Amino acid sequence: MADKSFLDWPFLEDSHRSLSVEVERWAREELPQLALPHHGGNDELDAGVRRLVRSLGEAGLTGLSVPAAHGGRNASLDVRSLCLVRETLARHSGLADFAFAMQGLGSAPITLAGTEEQKRRWLPEVGAGKAIAAFALSEPDAGSDPGAMVCQAVPDGDGFRITGQKTWISNGGLADVYTLFCRLGDQPGAKGLAAFVLPADTPGLDTSQRIDVIAPHPLGTIKLDGCYLPASAMIGEPGHGFRIAMATLDIFRSTVGAAALGFARRAMDEAIRRSRQRKVFGQMLADYQLTQAKIADMAVAIDAAALLIYRAAWTKDVKGIRVTREASMAKLFATEQAQLVIDQAVQLFGGLGVVSGVPVEELYREIRALRIYEGTSEVQKLVIAGKTYEAHTED
Repeated sequence: MADKSFLDWPFLEDSHRSLSVEVERWAREELPQLALPHHGGNDELDAGVRRLVRSLGEAGLTGLSVPAAHGGRNASLDVRSLCLVRETLARHSGLADFAFAMQGLGSAPITLAGTEEQKRRWLPEVGAGKAIAAFALSEPDAGSDPGAMVCQAVPDGDGFRITGQKTWISNGGLADVYTLFCRLGDQPGAKGLAAFVLPADTPGLDTSQRIDVIAPHPLGTIKLDGCYLPASAMIGEPGHGFRIAMATLDIFRSTVGAAALGFARRAMDEAIRRSRQRKVFGQMLADYQLTQAKIADMAVAIDAAALLIYRAAWTKDVKGIRVTREASMAKLFATEQAQLVIDQAVQLFGGLGVVSGVPVEELYREIRALRIYEGTSEVQKLVIAGKTYEAHTED
């Protein structure tokens, strides 16, 4: 059983503690019945994610991805709630965490900057788990640097024609709606970007190309060949695309750290269980000081990551300010430390730790991508350094 003492920290309220119990119960009761794929083809994977999103919607959990005015559970996106759900789901299933997270990430630009019409059309369905959302930002040569984006929106009558390509898109080929970021006009860099609501049935949209990764998740490349979108599909103002994307990541980077924290907690649980069961040279593995040192390192890393995550989430929720520095710290530290925790858990399992299907082997594959998406560890360091310089101006 994972340590739950962090629920008593002052960052969290009684509603969060109740939510933790609710999600834990759902995970224990519902996940075994959903027959989620660990391997297999895209059809099986897609069907598994659809089952997850539908079940999460029926339980009211995807309602945390949208505001109450459009069918959600909270007045606004509550980052602590999102973190708690992701941490709990990740401890049970990486795919369940993925399915939940993308409902929020994919629809957040609409929540933050969409028109009332856009919100009424999509947010209730996303919140109920009836529509699957995706966030289409990255391109082959514009991942860490969105300002290098070349996907182009050209004015055409009362709307726009969009041509280009997006890649590394979670739920690519599966989503019902994409929030799409592309270049508008000739303005260079990040200032020339705009965001659009892109329904999956838009003529000229090709979502057939999929990407296979080490931890099976729906991931794909989408191609836009003169896709027409009316002016009403734009989210926010022209040129505000980068601002909208960064505001979205300001919320969800902390939740990536929370998912990594869930993976790390599961890895430590598995390592403790294994060390208490396995005898080596006549005594339990848990009795060796080398093992105890590894467990101590895991425990410190996990608590430190949790403190950074829930500090960032609390600051966003309660202070209502930008938390770019705090969220980047949480994401960087939690993902890097989770990688180390899981690696040590695999080491304690010995040869069994690299057998396909063993929990620590699955965790080893799940954690790696978290150090890359929503900003690589290297990008997080640049962000943290820049914000730290800003905070330490010379007298």
